[in-house]
Amino acid sequence: MSLVPEAPRPRAVMSPDGLKLATYDFGDPDAPVVVAVHGFASGAVLNWHASGWTRDLVRAGYRVVALDQRGHGASSKPHEPSAYSMELLVADVTTVVDTYLLTDVAFLGYSLGARVGWHTAEQIPDRISRAVLGGIPDADPMRRVAVDQAKAYIADGTPVEDRVTRGYLQMAANVEGNDLRALVAMVEGMRNSVEPTPENAPAQPILMAAGSEDGIRDSAVRLAEAAPDASFFEIPRRNHFNAPTSRDFRERAIAFLSGGTTQ
Repeated sequence: MSLVPEAPRPRAVMSPDGLKLATYDFGDPDAPVVVAVHGFASGAVLNWHASGWTRDLVRAGYRVVALDQRGHGASSKPHEPSAYSMELLVADVTTVVDTYLLTDVAFLGYSLGARVGWHTAEQIPDRISRAVLGGIPDADPMRRVAVDQAKAYIADGTPVEDRVTRGYLQMAANVEGNDLRALVAMVEGMRNSVEPTPENAPAQPILMAAGSEDGIRDSAVRLAEAAPDASFFEIPRRNHFNAPTSRDFRERAIAFLSGGTTQ
């Protein structure tokens, strides 16, 4: 028996470049909408549904539209690095918002999903009213991955010497259904993508969050200080990988989405 709560069947949305994007719709269709975008090597159901976010958001009166980012979950998983860039990931989210005919949404993102949310909120401020961005660094941590070693491991099992690369591969392989070739292509393709900076900070109210034991905590604080209307919440006793399961994080985020200030 699966320990993951049953999720609705995914609804396919086509990306601007012809990929299938799996989306999941929870809650009352007439309720205020939260668009939820997961982190690298995760997925909508794992990041948001199995961890209790969709349950608590729906109980709080929200509708949740969650997305499997390209290369993840039930979405298309191209193996070409050219299929991955921040511009394409932002376009995917915008297309989901358009396809669902949404005009005023809150954004919820974690890690890679938070980076996508930072840029999406900056680019479509008339559609995103506020955002919760968890585990977001001010630079791409995946730049540390040794792509050549990862490719050699996938191709013929060559042992990976680089510790960071080995950790990413082990993390990705532990999630059922992950395609390592697609995920490594994403790492390679996003090497030159735009990063969060004070110059491209969104102006909407933003709640930034990171675990007290997360190595990117300090960079998340710097980003919160750079944004015009943002605050930082330290998720107690959590690291980068288990922060999304924190009840403290969920409760603080829902209070913020329900109209709480960023202070």
